[in-house]
Amino acid sequence: MFSIGDFARLGLVSVRMLRHYDAIGLLRPAHVDPVTGYRSYQAAQLSRLNRIVAIKDLGFTLEQVSAILDEKVSAEELHGMVRMRRAQLEAQINADLARLRGVEARLRTIEREGHLQTAEIVLKAVSPVRVAELSARAASYESEHIGPVIKPLFGEICRRVEAASVRITGPGLAYYEEEDDGSVMIHACLPAAVTSGDPYDFQVVDLPALPTAATIIHHGSMDATLPTFQALAHWIEENGYRSLGLAREISLYCPDNLDEWVTELQIEVTPA
Repeated sequence: MFSIGDFARLGLVSVRMLRHYDAIGLLRPAHVDPVTGYRSYQAAQLSRLNRIVAIKDLGFTLEQVSAILDEKVSAEELHGMVRMRRAQLEAQINADLARLRGVEARLRTIEREGHLQTAEIVLKAVSPVRVAELSARAASYESEHIGPVIKPLFGEICRRVEAASVRITGPGLAYYEEEDDGSVMIHACLPAAVTSGDPYDFQVVDLPALPTAATIIHHGSMDATLPTFQALAHWIEENGYRSLGLAREISLYCPDNLDEWVTELQIEVTPA
């Protein structure tokens, strides 16, 4: 058997942690000297210690760790828990990065206050278009919620249109609809030569014309559209219009480098 200090070193944990695990009944010593109170452990107990540390480091409380161990979790099940936790952490990291990009975009907007460029804004009519479409809901219109939904959505609509051997007739576009609860329905679309009523695994939608739309070209990542949108807002107000609904986004150029993207933003407007 091993002393508590030796066992702690072998398990890469602290003596204090082992004492705590003993106190709450999570990992009892194999033997406690009745005179000195010294704790001793067996090598076989390293297996339980490994499970305790692994499950705890996945974010579970010690009470939950105890309940999970009582169910005799296998190594395969632990691997499954690790995969699930990895996915959760990656999603959280992506959300945090999106939030930081949003803060940076807002700071750039603050720096440009009073110097917003509106010369490139064009008022025009937008023709109706038939699209292949997939839709999904995001928690809000904030970029940290939109990005994780719209990116896989576009990947999937591209895959399905290609599988259906449908001819794409124009650049991809997205449009949004606000729900009463504050969530947003995202529509990822590809203009396509499709016949309404045919059995596709995507929707066929006829987007109506926009009789009058204020439009602007955004250069760069869609996480940095805030200054562009606010320039558009200033132009709409200063020229006696009011907006009707959320913008359409037309993907004119989408290379791997997001900073090189070119997107047209279209907001339907009417005289105020």
